[in-house]
Amino acid sequence: MSGCVFCGIVAGEVPAFRVVDEADGVAFLDTRPVFKGHVLVVPRTHLVTLADLPPEALAGYFGLVRRLAIAVEAGLGAGGTFVAMNNKVSQSVPHLHTHVVPRTKGDGLRGFFWPRTRYADDADATAYADRIGAALKAA
Repeated sequence: MSGCVFCGIVAGEVPAFRVVDEADGVAFLDTRPVFKGHVLVVPRTHLVTLADLPPEALAGYFGLVRRLAIAVEAGLGAGGTFVAMNNKVSQSVPHLHTHVVPRTKGDGLRGFFWPRTRYADDADATAYADRIGAALKAA
């Protein structure tokens, strides 16, 4: 898509520190990493959100994300990884992308910047679970 920086990276028109480039996607270093080694994984096709990813592409795309999570940990000696995706809200580039961030114990990342809340009681939690379950059945 014209004007999309991630499409430009996939096409080789925008420079990036590529980690891998294969049929299921392209992975490259984030230019503003949470920690060094923070990788972004994008599908080759311009898609905006996870809902736009065709079902037949799920296994390949998330297989690549999985492999990168393992490689980030092994290659950097990290204690683990944080894998995340924003859809619309807080999505700085409107092209589907998954963050794979290396983590180490005591790295200072706490709750990944999100405020936490609580359910008022079990009935409140059940009501939320039921609403999501109903929407899942309707989809």
